[in-house]
Amino acid sequence: MPEISIIICSRNNSITEEFRKNIDETIGCDYQLVIVDNSQNNYSIFEAYNIGIDQSTADILCFVHDDILFHSENWGKKLKELFKNHPEFGLIGIAGSKIKTKTTSGWWDCQGDNMLVQIIQRFPNGVKEHQHYGFEGSTFEEAVVVDGVFMALKKEIDYYFPTYITGFHGYDLILSFDVIINGYKIGVTDEILLEHFSIGNPNYGWLINVDKIHTLYKKILPLKTSTGNMAGEELENCERILNLSYQLKKWKLFSKYWCRLLLLKPEIKLHYRIFNKLRYGTK
Repeated sequence: MPEISIIICSRNNSITEEFRKNIDETIGCDYQLVIVDNSQNNYSIFEAYNIGIDQSTADILCFVHDDILFHSENWGKKLKELFKNHPEFGLIGIAGSKIKTKTTSGWWDCQGDNMLVQIIQRFPNGVKEHQHYGFEGSTFEEAVVVDGVFMALKKEIDYYFPTYITGFHGYDLILSFDVIINGYKIGVTDEILLEHFSIGNPNYGWLINVDKIHTLYKKILPLKTSTGNMAGEELENCERILNLSYQLKKWKLFSKYWCRLLLLKPEIKLHYRIFNKLRYGTK
């Protein structure tokens, strides 16, 4: 009986031999590898992960991207220990945030100690950066949302991703919100280190999905842990999403966020600058 089911939505018909060998040599426990072939783009990420859930047999479901390599030895054993030692936690990641604003945003749109990250990130220019934030004298912190690169979920929650959301964005937000709704806590650990070979791209598809998700879950937002600090975050995230809507020329969303920003910060200078953006195309 496997102790962890690793679920991967693969952009090819399988994962690389390097990745397969890497998992086998680092996990340190019995595991099941569930690869959902999405080489023909037949499934959304939500549908693909549900296929993986149906095929899984372990008590821990670990959703990971297909472009990573693990650097920590016995990371599977560490994951099992974390769930055993923290029974109130239903979801564990390696990157996330202590806060989530009501305003549409990514989990990474947070400041200072609110961000929790342990990852080696590769950038398109070849630069490799070890990012390690938010762990001061601790290896495990409570969060309210995790990043989708690595998400370990207790199967007892009996969870399936909603399929009314399509595409490949926002699944980590939805899972995080639903775990909290189901009465479990979320954690981020720095005891599992992996290397990620791509970066996210907040494009039109991302904007549409996360805007829809924030509307659907507006009753539970904003969220924060006991140590999360929300000061100024709503305003800053509103300005960020407003700028992205403007860049993508999505005027309906731009108008929506401008109205929200007007309620948060009615000072005339800011909105005169926004008006000039519309009128003259200035930055």
